[in-house]
Amino acid sequence: MLESAGTLHGQLQRGLGRAARRAADTRGAGEYVYACVRRDPRWDRQCESRRLYYARLMVDLELPAGPVAEHLFDPSDHTDPDEWRVDLALGVLADLVRLSRREAAAPLRRYAEEGAQWFDAVAELIDLEDPSLAAGLDSLVAARCDDADLALLIPGRYNPVIEAWAARQPRVAEALARHREAGRAARRAMVPASGREGQSEAELLDLARRRGEGAIAAIFELGRRRTLALLDLAEELLPQRPSRFGGAVCRALREYGPETLPRARMWAAERGGCADMGLRILARFGTRQDIPLLMDELNGAVARRDWADAASPIEGLGRLRAGEAVPLLKTAWTESTYAYLRPRILTALTRTAPHTAESYTVEGLWDCEEGVRAEAARTAPLTRETSLRLRRLHHDDAEDPAVRAAAGARMMT
Repeated sequence: MLESAGTLHGQLQRGLGRAARRAADTRGAGEYVYACVRRDPRWDRQCESRRLYYARLMVDLELPAGPVAEHLFDPSDHTDPDEWRVDLALGVLADLVRLSRREAAAPLRRYAEEGAQWFDAVAELIDLEDPSLAAGLDSLVAARCDDADLALLIPGRYNPVIEAWAARQPRVAEALARHREAGRAARRAMVPASGREGQSEAELLDLARRRGEGAIAAIFELGRRRTLALLDLAEELLPQRPSRFGGAVCRALREYGPETLPRARMWAAERGGCADMGLRILARFGTRQDIPLLMDELNGAVARRDWADAASPIEGLGRLRAGEAVPLLKTAWTESTYAYLRPRILTALTRTAPHTAESYTVEGLWDCEEGVRAEAARTAPLTRETSLRLRRLHHDDAEDPAVRAAAGARMMT
C-alpha cells in the first residue's frame, strides 16, 4: 500500500527527487528508506528503478546495511512464494558496494551461499566485476547450475569474475566458450533475409494470416515495404488476445510515419482493440488537431489513476507543446505510482512550459529514474546546488553512463 504523495514516505516510495532532497532534514527518514527496501513499492518491477536511489539515500543518511541484510535472512525467505521479495534489497546492497560501502558485499555474498534466491545474488556479484568479492563461489555455481543457468550468468561483455571462474571451473569455461561462439554465429547471421522480397503483397498477407511458419517474417517484410495493408492486418489481429503475431504487427508499424494518421485517429476514437496502437501513432505523428483527443485520454487516465494509459497522451501532448496539458502533467508527476512515466512527463514539461519546468528539472537531478536524471542534467538551471549535483552524477561510477555523459557535457557549458 502506497502512502499519500504529500508525505515523505509516499514520495520516497515513488522515487521522487523532492524526497531525496528533504530526507536529511527529516527525523525518521531512514526508517522510511528501510521500509521501502523491505516492501518494494515499484508498480512495475521490470521497468522501474529504485536501487541506486535508495542506496544513495543510505549513503547520504549514513544508514547501516544491517536492516537490509535482516530482510534478506528473514525466516520467510525459504517459504515466501514471492520471487521478487529480495530483488530490490539485493540491488541496493550491490549499489552500496559501487558507492564504496564495501561492507554491503558481505550479506550479498552470504545470501548467494544460503538464500532462496541465491541465483540473483550471484548475478549481482558477477556484475560488480570484482573477483575478490566472488572468490570461491565458482564451485557453488558449477554444482548448482545446469547449462541453461550458466548461460544466463555470462554477461555480454568481458567480465573479470567470469574469466577467473572459467580458469578454475571447466563447466564455466565451456559456458563461456559457447557464449562466444553464439555471438560469432549471430554476427555471421546478420545478413539481409532472403526469400520474401520476391513475394507479392497479397502472398505475404495470406502467409501472415495463416499464422504458421514464416508468418512473422512476412509481417516484417510488409512493414519494411510500409504497405498500408498491414493496417488491415492490425485490425484483424490486435483486438484478439495478445499473441506474438500481434506483437510483430506492432513492432512493424513502428517503421511507418504520418501516412498512418487517418487510421490511427479512427482507432483511437473508437476505443476498440486497436486504440492503444492508434494512440502510440498519434503520440509520434499527430498534429494539433489531435490535441483534444489526447487531452481527453490524459484526463481520463489521471482521473482513473491509470498511469500506464497516460504514457502515450503525455508523449504526444509534449511533442505538440500543448499548454493546456500542463496542470495534468504536474499532477501526474506528483501522484503517479509509475516512476517510469516521469521521463515522458519531464520532457513534455520542458517543451511545453520551460519556465514552469525549471523546478521539476532541478528536482529531477535526484529522481530514481535514469531517464529523468539525464533530461534534468541537460536542462536544469545552473546554480551552486545543481552544479554540485551534476558534478556528483558525472563522477559517480554507479551512475548510468548516459546520465554521467549528460552531466559531464553540461558542466562544460
